[in-house]
Amino acid sequence: MVIFWFKEALRIFSRAKSSFILSLISLSISIMLIAACFYSIFLSQEIERKIKEQFILNIFLNDSLSIKSITNLKTELADKNFTSSITFIDKEEAAKTFIKDTGEDFRKILDYNPIPASLSLTLKADYVDKDSIEMIKKGLNVFAGIDEIVFEHEILDRLVNALKGLQKYIFIITAVLILISIYITYTTIRLVTTLKRDELETMKLVGAKLSTIKMPIILNEIFTGLLASLLSFILIKILFIFISKYSSLTNFYEPPDELLAIIFLIGPAISIIVTVIVLRKITLKI
Repeated sequence: MVIFWFKEALRIFSRAKSSFILSLISLSISIMLIAACFYSIFLSQEIERKIKEQFILNIFLNDSLSIKSITNLKTELADKNFTSSITFIDKEEAAKTFIKDTGEDFRKILDYNPIPASLSLTLKADYVDKDSIEMIKKGLNVFAGIDEIVFEHEILDRLVNALKGLQKYIFIITAVLILISIYITYTTIRLVTTLKRDELETMKLVGAKLSTIKMPIILNEIFTGLLASLLSFILIKILFIFISKYSSLTNFYEPPDELLAIIFLIGPAISIIVTVIVLRKITLKI
């Protein structure tokens, strides 16, 4: 029986080549567009992560702290779960940075260096949000010798909110494209069943089982979905190979394994779901 199903599925290919080609092309385009949307979501998340990793928590230290105390504090903070990296900036280096950034040399007026030493703590991306930072700052305030903790969260909030808004639009576009893909596949399968109407009625008359009627069409569409996914995968891989040749951000652009899995699964998934929906209308009633 299984062999018969596969033979009938192949017959559908040979007798409805135009609809098969139309279904293959339209489904491939839909898969690539959906993959592009999912990749855009992934890319925006990567950009958000990289932006978060650029923001620094500036921990200003009291001048009374000894080098040993600063070293111990730095070591202790480096072991915290939220720490990505930590750098000590002494008073001299801080003064040079201040003069370079402001263009004002306080040494012409003052005979001492008022700029405090500090620790520049880069947080892990997962901890860069308003609530987490407030908790971290509260935890840091218990350490002796810390005078002030500064984090410019306003700019971060604006950038992250902008990316979140972009992600929402991408989700909406992805949902629309999935619906369009389902509709195109639905229309194509309806066309195939219409072309086979007389044959299906004949099969009913000779007492064919419902599975004998439906399974060849289901297998046909699963195969079409697999081919569409494979074609989309090849085209997307070629695109990323091309991008990697002209971009220094090869690793940044590399698609995640989840995206490749989506490409392979979405074609057959759409085909199976839509085929089952269409074939529900086919019964053994004559």
